[in-house]
Amino acid sequence: MTNSISDIPQARVLLVTGSNTTEAHPVLALQMKKAVRQNGAKLILIDPRRIGLADFAYLHLRQKPGTDVAIYNAMAHVIIEEGLTNDDFIAARTENFDALKEAVRDWTPQRAAAISGVPAAQIVEAARLYATSGASAIFWAMGITQHTTGTDNVKVLANLAMMTGNVGRPGTGVNPLRGQNNVQGACDLGGLPNVFPGYQAVTSVDARHKFAEAWGVPYEKMNDHVGLTVTEMMNGALHGTVKAIFIMGENPMLSDPNLSHVKEALEAVEFLAVQDIFLNETGRMADVVLPAVSFAEKGGTFTNTERRVQLIRPALPTPGNARPDWQIITDIANRLEADWSYADEAEIFAEMAALTPQYAGMSHARLEQDGLQWPCPTSEHPGTAVLHAGTFARGKGLFQAVNYVTPAEEVDDDYPYILSTGRILFHWHGGTMSRRSPGLDAIAPEAEVEIHPDDGEQLGIAHGDLVQVSSRRGQVVAAARLTRRSPAGTVFMTFHYAEAATNLLTIDAVDPTAKIPEYKVCAVKVEALPVPRQQ
Repeated sequence: MTNSISDIPQARVLLVTGSNTTEAHPVLALQMKKAVRQNGAKLILIDPRRIGLADFAYLHLRQKPGTDVAIYNAMAHVIIEEGLTNDDFIAARTENFDALKEAVRDWTPQRAAAISGVPAAQIVEAARLYATSGASAIFWAMGITQHTTGTDNVKVLANLAMMTGNVGRPGTGVNPLRGQNNVQGACDLGGLPNVFPGYQAVTSVDARHKFAEAWGVPYEKMNDHVGLTVTEMMNGALHGTVKAIFIMGENPMLSDPNLSHVKEALEAVEFLAVQDIFLNETGRMADVVLPAVSFAEKGGTFTNTERRVQLIRPALPTPGNARPDWQIITDIANRLEADWSYADEAEIFAEMAALTPQYAGMSHARLEQDGLQWPCPTSEHPGTAVLHAGTFARGKGLFQAVNYVTPAEEVDDDYPYILSTGRILFHWHGGTMSRRSPGLDAIAPEAEVEIHPDDGEQLGIAHGDLVQVSSRRGQVVAAARLTRRSPAGTVFMTFHYAEAATNLLTIDAVDPTAKIPEYKVCAVKVEALPVPRQQ
C-alpha cells in the first residue's frame, strides 16, 4: 500500500475493485466501513458479485469478469473530456500524459459499457466522484491481479490516481491489499525470482557486486539469470529442465491452476522436498518432508500490507521434531558446502537490513517498541506512512497507455459460463490450517458453487443439489448455492476444499509480465447430477 490503514477514514471516496474486503481482509474492512458510516465517504465498488461491501457502496459497478481495463480507460476518458484532471500535479510530477490522452480518446463510456455490461451512466458517475472528491483512494486485491491482464489492470488504476493527483497524501493512494499474512515481507526480502532483498535486480552489476562482497562469494558466481516462477517451474519439471523442487509453506496441489498439469509435473520431477507444518496434498507426494513450526512457535518479523514490519515472538513451545524455517534452511545450505552461521533471527535481520535500503534503519531492538513502515533508511528515521509524498521512486510518474485485451478463455456453446474463484470468511487459502478447525469447518463444511437463480432454473438445479462443474481441464462436484450474489452467466467457487478442488478447472494462462495465473476467468459448464443428493 502507498498509504496506511489508519488514514483510510480520511478518504472522501474509496474505489474498491477486485477485493472482497469484508471476507478476505475483515479487520481492514472495518476502516472502510468507518469511513462510510461515520465520516460520510462514498464507496465505489467495482466487482461482478454482490459481496458484503456492496451494502456500504454508494455506487456498485458489476462488470463482466475480465473487462476491467475497458472500464478504467473509459473513466480516464471522462475525467479528461470533462476537464477534471489535476493539471498542476500532472505537469510537475508526471510524464507521458499526452500519449495517455491519445490512447483513451476513443474509450467512451458507451464503448466500455458494450464490453463490460456496466451502464455508461454509472461509469461517468464513478469517474466524476473519484476525480472531484479531493481525497480518493484506490484499493485492490487478487480480483485485479489474477488475470492475464493483471499488470495492465494495475497500470490503468495508477493512471487514474496520477491524473487526479490522488497520490502522496493521506486518504489517497493506490493500495494493493496483500492476500496472505507475510506475502509483503516475502517479496521485500527476495522471495521473487528476479530480485535480491529490497527489489534489487539480479541483473544489476552493482547489486551483484554488493551482495557478493557482503556474502563473501566470488562475483563470478553471482548468477545474473532471472529465475522461474511457479508455473514455469511446473513446465520445467515436465520438460526435464527442472530436476528438483523445494516447497515451503505452499500447497500447489490445491492452490495452483490446472491441477492435473501440476500433478503430472510433481510426479515427473526427480526429487520433491516439502517443508510445512501439516502434511498437505503436496506433502503426500514428496520424497522428503521437513517439519517446520507455525507463526506462533517462532520468532522473526512479518511485514503487513501497509509495509509495517512487526516483530513476532514464540508464544508456544516447538512441537515434536519441528524446527524454525531458518534453522532448517541453514542446515541444508551447509550440507551443500555453504558456510552459514547465525546465532538467531536478529542476526539474520541485521545482515538483511545492512543490504536493503528500505530496511536499513530497522533492527529487532527498534522493533521491540512498535512496528515501522518502510522505507526506514536510518536508525533515527520514524518510518514512512505515505509513499510518493514529494516524488516517485523513478522520479516522475509514468502514464502508460493500455488497451483492452480479452481473457485467455471465453465462453462458447460447450462451456457457456464464466467461473471466478476466491475466498470465504471462514476458511483460509487452501484450507491446510482452517479446515483442521472443527468450529470453522462446522460453519462452512463443504464446497459450494454460486449460481444465479435464473441459470439454476434453466439448468433444472435446485438450491443444495449436487452439480458437476467442468472445464476443458477437469471437473469437480459441489453443492449448488442459488443466489443473486453472482450475476447470471457466471458461477463462483472457492479453492478451500481438496475434495472439490476448484483449480482442477482453472486455466494456467499467465500475465506475460507478472506471470500470475488467470484464476478469475475461465469457461465452464454446469450440469445437474442425475442422482438426487442424499440427505
